[in-house]
Amino acid sequence: QVQLVESGGGLVQAGGSLRLSCVASGRTFSWFAMAWFRQAPGKEREFVAAITRRGDTTYYADSVKGRFTISRDNAENTVYLQMNSLQPEDTAIYYCAAGPRRDYRLGSYDYWGQGTQVTVSS
Repeated sequence: QVQLVESGGGLVQAGGSLRLSCVASGRTFSWFAMAWFRQAPGKEREFVAAITRRGDTTYYADSVKGRFTISRDNAENTVYLQMNSLQPEDTAIYYCAAGPRRDYRLGSYDYWGQGTQVTVSS
């Protein structure tokens, strides 16, 4: 079992930045690929970014490429999402997830956090 706890969400103006963190506990963090997903009101949960177990390869949704950066610190059991140039359409609940491989599909991840709200005002 893995427990994931996100933090770092909040309210920011368009063009601003936020850094999300997700701390894992319960099993060896480095066994898992990690990802961030988001869900806006009335919409399905969608892939944002993923990173391999060692952190050597990353993968982004086209909508965030060039603005968001996923990274991880296996010594601290933490995955991060640095979000720059935020836009109102980035408003959503952001979830971190852990799974056996880097993937854009929700079903590939076995463990999920409770989410953190990100609101971008225009």
